[in-house]
Amino acid sequence: MPAYHHGNLRATLLEAAERSLRENGAEQLSLRELAREAGVSHAAPRRHFADRQALLDALAESGFARLGAELRTARDAAGEAFGPRLHAVAVAYLRFATEDAALLEVMFAGKHRVGAERIVEAAAVPFGLLHDLIRQGQEEGVLEPGDVQRTGVVLFATMQGIAALVNGALVAPELLDGIVETAVDQFLRGSRRT
Repeated sequence: MPAYHHGNLRATLLEAAERSLRENGAEQLSLRELAREAGVSHAAPRRHFADRQALLDALAESGFARLGAELRTARDAAGEAFGPRLHAVAVAYLRFATEDAALLEVMFAGKHRVGAERIVEAAAVPFGLLHDLIRQGQEEGVLEPGDVQRTGVVLFATMQGIAALVNGALVAPELLDGIVETAVDQFLRGSRRT
């Protein structure tokens, strides 16, 4: 049982909720169980999350923040050139999507709910980074000029498809790096100016 210290119950509960998602999926997520794991009364989590949906929304928001930070770190570590940046961001996204598949599902489900403005704002960070990356490729002449969103959807659909194959056990996780490299190379070849 993790040690709970006064003042960080919200963070403790979110951390425990992410662990529970990885191990059991969203259906099994319970405020009462999280309270038990944190060593607090079953009513204590209600000070931070009015109900299970509020917890799921908080998980989605923090998940998008973490995804944005991981993509930014990967992009920045890859240098200034578009190709290496695109590859690094694709790898970072797919690591997240395969290691935290249940969280990603909660994130995407949450952002489409009525009243989920905070989640939509949080999602704008990683999607904005992908948008800016596509724009960089177009400005450098590596990608065909045109609708950034349309090109981004093709890239995103490719990454999501790979994640679905890995998460569905149709492709072994150890093949992920090679598949990402092939997918990015094919995306670049198919998107170049002629």
